[in-house]
Amino acid sequence: MNNLQFTYQFINEPNAIFNKHFKDVPTILSIDATLTVKIKDETYFEAEIAILEFYKALLKWKQKVTTSHIPSFHYYSIEYDDYEDGAILSILPFADKARITTIWAEVDIYNVLDQSYAVSKLMELEAALRRGLEDYFQIELEKFVRHIPYRKDDKF
Repeated sequence: MNNLQFTYQFINEPNAIFNKHFKDVPTILSIDATLTVKIKDETYFEAEIAILEFYKALLKWKQKVTTSHIPSFHYYSIEYDDYEDGAILSILPFADKARITTIWAEVDIYNVLDQSYAVSKLMELEAALRRGLEDYFQIELEKFVRHIPYRKDDKF
């Protein structure tokens, strides 16, 4: 049984960022959304995050995915620097499964899913988030991507 749902709700008003801000890191990092991850209809993770930074982590992960290699996905934020317990949100592939982990879990739940299902849901999230950001804020995300701060995972 696979049941994984990602949702987000923008916190800022649509006029909080414009295309002219594509190099303005403080403005970029000020764009927040509540990201919710539900597993089997239970809220596993819910937090306000810098959504453009999260989007860049998703995009970087997607660019590394191939048919023969599914890398781990890890989201770290430059605004939060205590990572002794791990990433804010991760998807860890193994065999034909994937485990979803977070340092801010809302509930203790079985978090192992079919790998292809989990990967497809993460790919869908990236595409939906791209459209959502561009439509809601009326921005061209491609202009912003290289200027969005991104904390790589140096441990894995």
